[in-house]
Amino acid sequence: MDGKALQGVRILDFTHVQSGPTCTQLLAWFGADVIKVERPGVGDITRGQLVDVKGADSLYFTMLNHNKRSITIDSKHPQGKRVLDELIKKCDVLVENFAPGALDRMGLTWEHIHKLNPRMIVASVKGFGPGPYEDCKVYENVAQCTGGSASTTGFRDGPPLVTGAQIGDSGTGLHLALGIVTALYQRTRTGRGQKVLCAMQDGVLNLARVKLRDQQRLKHGPLTEYSQYGEGIPFGDATPRAGNDSGGGQPGRILKCKGAPEDPNAYIYFITQAPVWGEICDVIGEPGWKTDPEFATPKARLPKLNQIFARIEEWTMTKTKFEAMEILNKFDIPCGPILSMKELAEDQSLRKTGTVVEVDHPTRGKYLSVGNPIKLSDSISEVKRSPLLGEHTDEILSDVLGFKAAEIADIKNSGALSAPEKKEKAA
Repeated sequence: MDGKALQGVRILDFTHVQSGPTCTQLLAWFGADVIKVERPGVGDITRGQLVDVKGADSLYFTMLNHNKRSITIDSKHPQGKRVLDELIKKCDVLVENFAPGALDRMGLTWEHIHKLNPRMIVASVKGFGPGPYEDCKVYENVAQCTGGSASTTGFRDGPPLVTGAQIGDSGTGLHLALGIVTALYQRTRTGRGQKVLCAMQDGVLNLARVKLRDQQRLKHGPLTEYSQYGEGIPFGDATPRAGNDSGGGQPGRILKCKGAPEDPNAYIYFITQAPVWGEICDVIGEPGWKTDPEFATPKARLPKLNQIFARIEEWTMTKTKFEAMEILNKFDIPCGPILSMKELAEDQSLRKTGTVVEVDHPTRGKYLSVGNPIKLSDSISEVKRSPLLGEHTDEILSDVLGFKAAEIADIKNSGALSAPEKKEKAA
């Protein structure tokens, strides 16, 4: 393997919580030198959120900040501003997910940054793009709601639902990483940096694109692959919630397996794909359905999906989800077990591919994390522990910025890199 894909790229990381750190962690996994700038004495707010091991950084923080270096800087201190300006000169990309306008209020305007480094790429996560809501703060579930995911998730007789997958935060971070790599590639031609913006609303809508597809199809008639069509329930003027229906045009449902409902994850997703309908009929013991005109064609089956899936479920309930999957895969019948987080954490195949990794941390010990989900055949990708707060401050000042020992001492003594001392209360 030819080293790491992003070796030589240096990222100035002003991100916090989830959306930005997802992006910069992915770049760090590919070999970028990510310098995480944190507030002295406090750091990324997630260091202290949902703490499970007393005295240690939370899993929330550690699982989003692997492979990074941490430096603490008071951005309001004159010496702190000096350090930030020097870092801007030495870095390729600045990434931030502050509230709208925060970077400008720090004095790090686009004009200031590009005067110091015309090659700098400034990448931002925001809640909304330009428009009436661009100054609004957005968090994960807000993004899912404003991006169209929640309105199309859940069952039609229930309320909108958000998904457990962090498509607003982590999903937008993945989009931003692609934008950064694209801007870096263009810079090899132009020599210029540029702005990269990913709005969380936009990222969620991109992931919910099939529902925007269905919104347009509604103008030309009912959505025949939705269960409500077969049940004779009229469609409204917006894409409805469709429960566990498949979004790809082939009817699909989540069905009980042996152990359900006592075991909340003893279920399997089953798709009645037309090319294997005959095999499905044979497996569930209904060979007559292959030639019965009431069941033989996809169109004929649409009004009977509830009956069909009820019959399939009678069969799946006689098997564990893994037994059912093994049998169905022999006939290329699309299916997948509902895997719990416990099962995924214990899956040895995921350990072997590096999708799930065990990491050792100096204060919390060993823990599991998600590894790099993107695999390159000619590039090394490794997962290293997250940094302690300010752990690499001296290292960055000397190795990256080239400050001499006396300069470093002067900057540190000025208080620019440490939390202000708490004043003692008068007696």
